[in-house]
Amino acid sequence: MIWLIFLSFLAYTVFVMWFSWYKTKGTDMSTTDGYFLGGRSLTGIVIASSLILTNLSTEQIVGLNGQAFGESMAVMAWEVASPLALIVMALILLPKYLKAGLTTIPDFLERRYDLRTRQIASLLFLISYAVAYLPVVLYSGALVLDSIFSLTSITNLSPFMLVLVISAAIGVISLGYTILGGLKAAAMSDTINGIGLIIGGLLIPILALVALGGGNLASGVSELLHANPGKLNAIGGTESSVPWPVLITGMLFNNIFYWAMNQSIIQRTFAAKNLAEGQKGVLFAGLFKVFGMTFLVLPGIIAYLLYGNSLSNNDAAYPTLVIDVLPVALSGFLAAVLFGAILSSFNNTLNSAITLFSLDIYKPIFKPQAQERELVKAGRVFAFGLAIASVIVAPFIMYAPSGLYAYLQEMNGFYNLPIIAMILVGFFSKRVPAYAGKVVIVVHIVLYSLSKVFLSDVNFLYVLSILLAVDIFVMLVLGRLNPRKTPFVLNDAKKVDLTPWKHAKTFSAFLVIIMLGVYAFFSPIGIADSSLATYSVSQVVFLLVNLVIIGSVAWFWYRTNKKLDSADSKDEDQKKVV
Repeated sequence: MIWLIFLSFLAYTVFVMWFSWYKTKGTDMSTTDGYFLGGRSLTGIVIASSLILTNLSTEQIVGLNGQAFGESMAVMAWEVASPLALIVMALILLPKYLKAGLTTIPDFLERRYDLRTRQIASLLFLISYAVAYLPVVLYSGALVLDSIFSLTSITNLSPFMLVLVISAAIGVISLGYTILGGLKAAAMSDTINGIGLIIGGLLIPILALVALGGGNLASGVSELLHANPGKLNAIGGTESSVPWPVLITGMLFNNIFYWAMNQSIIQRTFAAKNLAEGQKGVLFAGLFKVFGMTFLVLPGIIAYLLYGNSLSNNDAAYPTLVIDVLPVALSGFLAAVLFGAILSSFNNTLNSAITLFSLDIYKPIFKPQAQERELVKAGRVFAFGLAIASVIVAPFIMYAPSGLYAYLQEMNGFYNLPIIAMILVGFFSKRVPAYAGKVVIVVHIVLYSLSKVFLSDVNFLYVLSILLAVDIFVMLVLGRLNPRKTPFVLNDAKKVDLTPWKHAKTFSAFLVIIMLGVYAFFSPIGIADSSLATYSVSQVVFLLVNLVIIGSVAWFWYRTNKKLDSADSKDEDQKKVV
């Protein structure tokens, strides 16, 4: 029977590879636009599929369901609250990105600040990818594939060697996409895998509900709704990993970085054929995220109702559920879809990493006169080295303490907020000087480090809620005390048509309504109760204080811009008089 699983897995995987090759065989891979941005030719559906598949990895599918198993529907915030950040991306930031003709986020940081700021940001991204993300994707992917194919019992390999072998296989296939096909090949494979993920992902909770109902879907739904309604509460209390006050503060800031400024995610939006298609892709991805909790969170709740506290750890919930409820004939298909999610996360992140290395590190530092073919070649060599390093590191993750990935996610807080501050201030303040970007990185790292020492028991999302306002305030003060001599002007690179999608705002409003509706459904005013959650007055106080701080910084920002603009107007008037 294992051969039937393997053959169906192989058939689907080979088809996706062929489709990617067929769709990219006419693209010129010798230029930076062609290789790194797919010739700026991606459509909305392709962008949306690629965004979702890059976001989804086996660690997220397993880990988020594991969190739901141990907590409640409150963890769905990582999915359902994402559309707010995607709306910010579509309506505010993407038009500016495409107007500037950016290839990387650090590219903008150089234009707005200086080369050193660009290189520092690129190094922060690369370190995060190499140390935190790529090895974890490989390791978690190896565990899932092992659970489906029972590879440990078939091969008799030690867990360490099995992870190493599977990671190497994933790395080799990803290199085939990334080195030979660039971003467009990865994006095209994501389109097919996206369809497969929707089908396979939705299949698991449906089959799990049937199992929960003793073979009857309706009985399973009834059991889900009534057996433990406290688990269905999405309004996180004081003990939740996602307490409700952070939904419009720290969680929103974290999501804005991830969905609107993280190079590995947004690179495919830079490849949009025009602004309208880019906005469609971003907003379509937002719609998917609202309902992504159906297979990223809900199976964990169902698993809790099926298994209770019998599992060895929370992260075993999803793999156990898959093995128990999925027919053998479909196991190969789901394995292929999950394998596609692994590949997507790995090769899209790898593609972004080599883009950053080639354009932000290799060219300005080692070979300023490098031609485009040389940059592409250097990027491919770097991709090979980075993939090998990730494969080598991956099996060692099994020796790390539990919760390492959550810890590493918190560690991303060391660099994500300064980048948000630099980009927002860079676009919306003309006179903040170049050195402000470097200062805010140092200030933020010091403050965030101190929070880990003195506020170790405080949820890191509370800390992020305050620190973004502090980071922006620091930059604005420096701009007010020592403004740059000439105001920054964002020039139109005229790379693509900047006509917006005519339904962008309407669709955004629709997303917000749907998101609020989902939260209302999974709350005490809907199908849930608050028996498993505790709330406190301090949460309300924190939110009010946080909003006052944010509002004060926004007011100071407005007054600073107004003062500097007034000074510019006086200078222009004096020049005219002279």
